[in-house]
Amino acid sequence: MAYKNLLLHIDNTKACAKRIEAALALATRCGAHLSALYCMGEFQLPGWADMPQHLTREYLSREEERAREVVEDFEEKAKRAGVSYETRTARVPVNAIADEVGMHARYADLAILGQVDPDDTPEGTRDLVEDVTLGCGRPVLVVPYIGAAKENGNVVLGRKVMVAWDAGREATRAVNDALPMLQKAEKVDLLAVNPVKSQRRHGENPGADIALHLARHGVKVEVQHLEVHDIEAGDTILSRLADEGSDLLVMGAYGHSRLRELVLGGATRSVLEHMTVPVIMSH
Repeated sequence: MAYKNLLLHIDNTKACAKRIEAALALATRCGAHLSALYCMGEFQLPGWADMPQHLTREYLSREEERAREVVEDFEEKAKRAGVSYETRTARVPVNAIADEVGMHARYADLAILGQVDPDDTPEGTRDLVEDVTLGCGRPVLVVPYIGAAKENGNVVLGRKVMVAWDAGREATRAVNDALPMLQKAEKVDLLAVNPVKSQRRHGENPGADIALHLARHGVKVEVQHLEVHDIEAGDTILSRLADEGSDLLVMGAYGHSRLRELVLGGATRSVLEHMTVPVIMSH
């Protein structure tokens, strides 16, 4: 398995440039085709249809100009990087942006999204990462709004990888979906936080079975067990990332809908809010 078809969500946020950098670095490393999608969100408010036409035309014109600027910026960078690429622009209601991105993601090996910046969030995208990750059926690479790590001015992504392992379905899916990155990594740390030995889950030696599976795929993996009961699992994972100097995290995304409200697991939400390195998530 290899990543050969990547989808990148682009927008007019300040962090988009760093997301493009990470996506181009990944596309270059994998020899993958990169599709960039820009969604123009349309408001559907009461009275919108009754507004003077010149006002609605002005609004749509501004949105089209923003889209054109972002798309042209991506195209320029993609040409300079020498990757195979295409661009797509979609006009959708603001409350349907996640559905649009999720639909395009289903026809890619991996979707690349940006962490929500609370100070720079376009209308309709506050829950984009959660909605797409839990609904698209594909793995998602979330890039922090501070960007990926760099060395000598170049993005470093997937050299030192940490896997958050709890032997559950979502974590298993994430490990499989991230296998192309794990196989290319110089080092992979598999972290089990407060693992409980049981025949039906972790086994007598937590992490040993999945480590053996990965080793058979040529992955250089080291297993770590942490017993930490005074801080949350998500904070523990983030702390270990810093300690190990990891540049990529792989983890399952836990969540479900409750009365039409998206409810994420505690560790998933904590990592998404405070992430310092890109994260590959699967649900």
